Amino acid sequence: VSASKFARVWIPDPEEVWKSAELLKDYKPGDKVLLLHLEEGKDLEYHLDPKTKELPHLRNPDILVGENDLTALSYLHEPAVLHNLRVRFIDSKLIYTYCGIVLVAINPYEQLPIYGEDIINAYSGQNMGDMDPHIFAVAEEAYKQMARDERNQSIIVSGESGAGKTVSAKYAMRYFATVSGSASEANVEEKVLASNPIMESIGNAKTTRNDNSSRFGKYIEIGFDKRYRIIGANMRTYLLEKSRVVFQAEEERNYHIFYQLCASAKLPEFKMLRLGNADNFNYTKQGGSPVIEGVDDAKEMAHTRQACTLLGISESHQMGIFRILAGILHLGNVGFTSRDADSCTISPKHEPLCIFCDLMGVDYEEMCHWLCHRKLATATETYIKPISKLQATNARDALAKHIYAKLFNWIVDNVNQALHSAVKQHSFIGVLDIYGFETFEINSFEQFCINYANEKLQQQFNMHVFKLEQEEYMKEQIPWTLIDFYDNQPCINLIESKLGILDLLDEECKMPKGTDDTWAQKLYNTHLNKCALFEKPRLSNKAFIIQHFADKVEYQCEGFLEKNKDTVFEEQIKVLKSSKFKMLPELFQDDEKAISPTSATSSGRTLLTRTPAKPTKGRPGQMAKEHKKTVGHQFRNSLHLLMETLNATTPHYVRCIKPNDFKFPFTFDEKRAVQQLRACGVLETIRISAAGFPSRWTYQEFFSRYRVLMKQKDVLSDRKQTCKNVLEKLILDKDKYQFGKTKIFFRAGQVAYLEKLRADKLRAACIRIQKTIRGWLLRKKYLRMRKAAITVQRYVRGYQARCYAKFLRRTKAATIIQKYWRMYVVRRRYKIRRAATIVLQSYLRGFLARNRYRKILCEHKAVIIQKRVRGWLARTHYKRSMHAIIYLQCCFRRMMAKRELKKLKIEARSVERYKKLHIGMENKIMQLQRKVDEQNKDYKCLVEKLTNLEGIYNSETEKLRSDLERLQLSEEEAKVATGRVLSLQEEIAKLRKDLEQTRSEKKCIEEHADRYKQETEQLVSNLKEENTLLKQEKEALNHRIVQQAKEMTETMEKKLVEETKQLELDLNDERLRYQNLLNEFSRLEERYDDLKEEMTLMVHVPKPGHKRTDSTHSSNESEYIFSSEIAEMEDIPSRTEEPSEKKVPLDMSLFLKLQKRVTELEQEKQVMQDELDRKEEQVLRSKAKEEERPQIRGAELEYESLKRQELESENKKLKNELNELRKALSEKSAPEVTAPGAPAYRVLMEQLTSVSEELDVRKEEVLILRSQLVSQKEAIQPKVSNTMTDSTILLEDVQKMKDKGEIAQAYIGLKETNRSSALDYHELNEDGELWLVYEGLKQANRLLESQLQSQKRSHENEAEALRGEIQSLKEENNRQQQLLAQNLQLPPEARIEASLQHEITRLTNENLDLMEQLEKQDKTVRKLKKQLKVFAKKIGELEVGQMENISPGQIIDEPIRPVNIPRKEKDFQGMLEYKKEDEQKLVKNLILELKPRGVAVNLIPGLPAYILFMCVRHADYLNDDQKVRSLLTSTINSIKKVLKKRGDDFETVSFWLSNTCRFLHCLKQYSGEEGFMKHNTSRQNEHCLTNFDLAEYRQVLSDLAIQIYQQLVRVLENILQPMIVSGMLEHETIQGVSGVKPTGLRKRTSSIADEGTYTLDSILRQLNSFHSVMCQHGMDPELIKQVVKQMFYIIGAITLNNLLLRKDMCSWSKGMQIRYNVSQLEEWLRDKNLMNSGAKETLEPLIQAAQLLQVKKKTDDDAEAICSMCNALTTAQIVKVLNLYTPVNEFEERVSVSFIRTIQMRLRDRKDSPQLLMDAKHIFPVTFPFNPSSLALETIQIPASLGLGFISRV
Repeated sequence: VSASKFARVWIPDPEEVWKSAELLKDYKPGDKVLLLHLEEGKDLEYHLDPKTKELPHLRNPDILVGENDLTALSYLHEPAVLHNLRVRFIDSKLIYTYCGIVLVAINPYEQLPIYGEDIINAYSGQNMGDMDPHIFAVAEEAYKQMARDERNQSIIVSGESGAGKTVSAKYAMRYFATVSGSASEANVEEKVLASNPIMESIGNAKTTRNDNSSRFGKYIEIGFDKRYRIIGANMRTYLLEKSRVVFQAEEERNYHIFYQLCASAKLPEFKMLRLGNADNFNYTKQGGSPVIEGVDDAKEMAHTRQACTLLGISESHQMGIFRILAGILHLGNVGFTSRDADSCTISPKHEPLCIFCDLMGVDYEEMCHWLCHRKLATATETYIKPISKLQATNARDALAKHIYAKLFNWIVDNVNQALHSAVKQHSFIGVLDIYGFETFEINSFEQFCINYANEKLQQQFNMHVFKLEQEEYMKEQIPWTLIDFYDNQPCINLIESKLGILDLLDEECKMPKGTDDTWAQKLYNTHLNKCALFEKPRLSNKAFIIQHFADKVEYQCEGFLEKNKDTVFEEQIKVLKSSKFKMLPELFQDDEKAISPTSATSSGRTLLTRTPAKPTKGRPGQMAKEHKKTVGHQFRNSLHLLMETLNATTPHYVRCIKPNDFKFPFTFDEKRAVQQLRACGVLETIRISAAGFPSRWTYQEFFSRYRVLMKQKDVLSDRKQTCKNVLEKLILDKDKYQFGKTKIFFRAGQVAYLEKLRADKLRAACIRIQKTIRGWLLRKKYLRMRKAAITVQRYVRGYQARCYAKFLRRTKAATIIQKYWRMYVVRRRYKIRRAATIVLQSYLRGFLARNRYRKILCEHKAVIIQKRVRGWLARTHYKRSMHAIIYLQCCFRRMMAKRELKKLKIEARSVERYKKLHIGMENKIMQLQRKVDEQNKDYKCLVEKLTNLEGIYNSETEKLRSDLERLQLSEEEAKVATGRVLSLQEEIAKLRKDLEQTRSEKKCIEEHADRYKQETEQLVSNLKEENTLLKQEKEALNHRIVQQAKEMTETMEKKLVEETKQLELDLNDERLRYQNLLNEFSRLEERYDDLKEEMTLMVHVPKPGHKRTDSTHSSNESEYIFSSEIAEMEDIPSRTEEPSEKKVPLDMSLFLKLQKRVTELEQEKQVMQDELDRKEEQVLRSKAKEEERPQIRGAELEYESLKRQELESENKKLKNELNELRKALSEKSAPEVTAPGAPAYRVLMEQLTSVSEELDVRKEEVLILRSQLVSQKEAIQPKVSNTMTDSTILLEDVQKMKDKGEIAQAYIGLKETNRSSALDYHELNEDGELWLVYEGLKQANRLLESQLQSQKRSHENEAEALRGEIQSLKEENNRQQQLLAQNLQLPPEARIEASLQHEITRLTNENLDLMEQLEKQDKTVRKLKKQLKVFAKKIGELEVGQMENISPGQIIDEPIRPVNIPRKEKDFQGMLEYKKEDEQKLVKNLILELKPRGVAVNLIPGLPAYILFMCVRHADYLNDDQKVRSLLTSTINSIKKVLKKRGDDFETVSFWLSNTCRFLHCLKQYSGEEGFMKHNTSRQNEHCLTNFDLAEYRQVLSDLAIQIYQQLVRVLENILQPMIVSGMLEHETIQGVSGVKPTGLRKRTSSIADEGTYTLDSILRQLNSFHSVMCQHGMDPELIKQVVKQMFYIIGAITLNNLLLRKDMCSWSKGMQIRYNVSQLEEWLRDKNLMNSGAKETLEPLIQAAQLLQVKKKTDDDAEAICSMCNALTTAQIVKVLNLYTPVNEFEERVSVSFIRTIQMRLRDRKDSPQLLMDAKHIFPVTFPFNPSSLALETIQIPASLGLGFISRV
């Protein structure tokens, strides 16, 4: 294959590393040159290496490119690996790839939405090969192996700085924290994650390659308990880069914590640190880049402090840490001044040093001295020597590094203490985040240590890979051949063996005058030319080269000794140890024992010791031993410890790759990638795999993939033998493959050869199919075109003939039209001109006539105006005179009124003060009032006398006045007569002149009228024309208006529909939120029960007599109390605990939350209780006002106290109505109450007259009997007899006939008597009469006392109400007085306005109050009328025959002889009677021990619900609220217990969901509410509840049904989940459509239907099972639809989520499989008549994803079609599917990057969720539509199999 023409190969390239080319001619052995054609279009002659004559690497087939696992590639070499990674990273945006056991992670430099909790849940529990590569898959594999193999695990994360090691480690830790959870209440997983921000702040810094580079290595062991939950963690750190504290390169920063401190310097608590900008400090400004783009250091500081608090580091310790860090910054600003070449000094009171000493709590002078001096010790003496400025600066920096290193270790120790667990650790998973192989231009001691560590890790990695390969071969029993792999043990020996590099370095550190140069010479002498891995640079004597596994590295010897010794002066440390700051000496405690590797006490070439001047003999040896612990020595020891830990665990490898050095997102630099791939060992893994048999197939997978290469005769029943026979024919060289037990092993390149054969076979078949199809299509097209051409010709010719005939007709018609039109135009023009002339004439004549008339009119009006003006002037003069006179009078009167007002004000003030001082002196006011009345009487007498005198005077005056007027009239008449004669003469003359003028004007007017008439006619004609035009415009506008109205109607309808949909969505959201809260409540409730059980198991048996009742928690029943008055349940006796006993740790946070929630609920309950009490008092007050006398309600008091929250219940309304009826019969009721039931009342009146004679005689007997019965009620348990129904009705009828309270009470007592046994009736005989009387009197006394108490309470309530009214009246009085005082100060107009405003306000308030009262009364009247109708109907049924036979004597004797009461024995009422003590037995047999399968098969659906409801009906009939409440509470509790015990059984959950819904529907159907009674029969309406309103219990049952539904969904999900992926995705329902592609080391789950594999038929069978069970249980059809919809949503969501996370599933053939599977599900829906359930719509995202896999994906039109088609998929999902799309066969094409970008551009405006995966845990809000039952309750029979013989039908 490799030598043939057109074979594709890889050739080396200096720029792209590897280039792709194609052979232009076949290669023949001996050829030195290959003719190649590059992809760029150029031809190239490639010269083979004359020595090796190796041919270039072959390219893999395109179908294998982009695989999840690099080991799946047929050709395993460097260019294939690089190309595969590039295609996945650039084209598919996939950053993770498997390479055998290694996960290669490429840093995208961009936030990707692939780390959410939904992704974690998707990977949880999955096999590593079943999902796309991900860090979560590696973490899941480690977690699963830890649990399965019970072996500790390690995840080794390595890579360059900036490759993403820390982020990968964090995501792995987050996965463990999310999946495993915490085993204690301390939330350890949060603490483990909280350690990251702390360690990043003190150990990470910005470098040129990475903004958040870890400058230390760390290994975190996450501990787990036996249940594999996180219990703690431990961290080890390696090789902190201390030099960064004092020096940073250009564009780099110091550790983040320093900049966080500077950014937070303005905080009040940090003012004492005296910090400022980072540019002010020498240690933070050297890099010149104090800010990282996009990072807020102040916010990061807050996160760091928050993490410290979470980890238990106290506030004081935090401030101590910040003090030390601030001191390091100030220490870096300390400056030295040279005195001479060998000495220096610090200026006095140097501010940075002062601040440093203040923060550290040390003496300034002492620290100043030892910064500039050092102590030297010889064998005989010790002396102090000054040091130079350079030495002092180095010593200062060494001290700063030493302090920081000690602080770093202290913080790590405290973090480990916080993460330490007291519980014994069962296993752990270690996460190693360590530096990768490094090589720079200048490499020093740090790079040497890092590369040494990587050599050790690479050795361990190679051995592990080799071991896995060996195990695989041995497992499959194939011949084992030794694989040669690179062993780096010689390099490790060079570094760490005796006389190795580290050994020589430590030896040189001990030498008094050792230098880097002398050490280099020793290295040359020892290893040069003796070790092949050690070399010397040509141009340097201070460097050496080591050949590492990844590359050659040149190390500069300068600084090796100093960094290895890590010099710091001992005296400076002693000064710090003497600090008053307590935390500082803690950092140096380990220095007391030995010199730590980070604090070797040497400087320069002179060794310092802490020995006295005369050391002991044993001291030198000890000192030498201490000095062996150099940095290199300690690092070697810690590395050995790490390797021991890793070797004891199962390792998992993550190799992080940095794609480019510029941090560009999704940019791939081939050179840098290859360099890192070589360094991290990925290529070595590939080489080891390629050396053996890298490609492995199971026999079934091979058969499925290459079935097309076999003939029918080759296929045998034995798959293994079939594969052997075919391979022997296809591959002749038997060394190219091996047959194992379960797999076939291929050498490199063989799979590519088989793929080529397969592709050729398929291509030939495709060509043959295409040839045949194309010929058929073209023949069909030709015939269709010929037929079409003949048809077109026929139609064209006919069309042309018709066009000619039409032309002739139009020509003739046009001539006729022209003739008539021309005539019409001329005539119309003449008429227009004539009409215009007439109009002009008429307008002109009218104009002249109007002018003449206007002139005459003006003259006439001028005369009138003159007349009027002269009269007005005279009147004005008169009025002005009158006004002046009146004004003078007003002024005088005003002056007098002011004086009077002043007097009144003085009197008013005195009265006000008198009122304030003497409030309540009404008597004096009354006396004054009487005096005022007497004065008024005197005043009236005087007024009468005065009026008499005025009458006499007026009569005389009138006589005189009449005479005077008579004389004046006669004089005026004479004057008027003379004036009239003269005026008449003048008028006659004027009229003559006017007559002449009128005649002349008449002629002119007639002329004008003629002209005006003509003009008017012309104008009318014009107006008519305009009118026609306006009509046309009006019609057009009307048409437009109609169209606009239609459009507006349509838009409004659309808006209405959209708003309706939005409201429905809001309603569903609200319902979902409520049901989620309900689910959370049930979960907390179960958790609470579990905690109680755990507490029960924890404690011992309590001591006798020492039980304590818990006041905060009640029994199980109290958890389901739903009204405020039901609070009298039993408390659970809590068990006492021995204080010395050890307790198992509980989830105390959850317990405290529950306790807090309980207290909140109790507070709410108390508030509701107070509110109900207040409402009850208001009701009692209103009743007391309305009724004239207090009613005797002895038996009802207890009932009302228990039913406070049901004031509007039907039982109480019935009792109130009976009282009103009784009052109506005794003529004391209101007419509106008696009006509706007049016929019933006439019957009652007749009955009343028949028994009124006996009433007085029996009164005393009834009183005695009542007393006796009340006493018996407490002592005897009521037992209901069979005659209860009829006797109760009769007693209620008799109670209606009585008009006195005592009789009513007596009959209530009689009703209670019916519950007692027959033996109790014999106690009423004469023998026990005295005792009965005595007991009756005692009970009567108690009753009277209780009545007295009740009257006293009512009296107190009335008194309190009266006091409130008095207080309100006083307030009103004071307010009126204040208003009166204010009004008196106002002017009269304002006073009237204010009084009116006040009155309006008062009347408005009164009106509103009256309206509220009216509404309340209307509601009460409606309810009472409803009850009256029901009750009147019952009376009408019973009035015939029953009431006539009842006499007063029979009424009294009835309880003694119950057998004589007539009853209908066979007419059942649809009720079930049971005894109170049998309630637990009923619940046990009917709920707890009931087997759903037997009930569902043999009995009617919902039978338990019907039985429970019939029991509730009987308790309601007896008016026994305690029994109703107890039964309902026990039922709810028992259902919950059953579901908790057998909650994972689908049949049980379905059965009780069905019965709970049926019970709920029964409570609605028989509630008596009109909305629920529409579909009832008349008999069913008679069975409605009469006494209790159970609306609250309906809500509780609805909540319970929601909880059961959610549990049912969880059970469904648990059953379906293992089937979905296998059945919907992996199984090939249509065989042969898709073949299995080659896979790598991570084998996926087989898609072949082996035994035990789930298929689509498995899913359909399970769906059928679910549906049949729900139907058998009688579940509501609507509810079944909701369950099916939820099931289909789960199937669609899980399938789509797996599709989005599995690259191998995104192909055209898989889309076809999915669509076929979905069609099968739709067919199932049609068979079950469930197409309208909404289930199909939930599969729409999956359907669209399958369509997306199948549609064309090339052009812009395809992109438009995809955007319009995939409206149920989010943009992220569409892009993900397109990125993952992978061809299974060669004739398929990949999706281009440009096409995906086009899709993204078109979808950028779409507003959808950025979340990639669907929420598979989402549960649709459930509703329970009312579904009444047609089953008659009286026909239900109780089967004996239920064991309910103790209940009887009533």
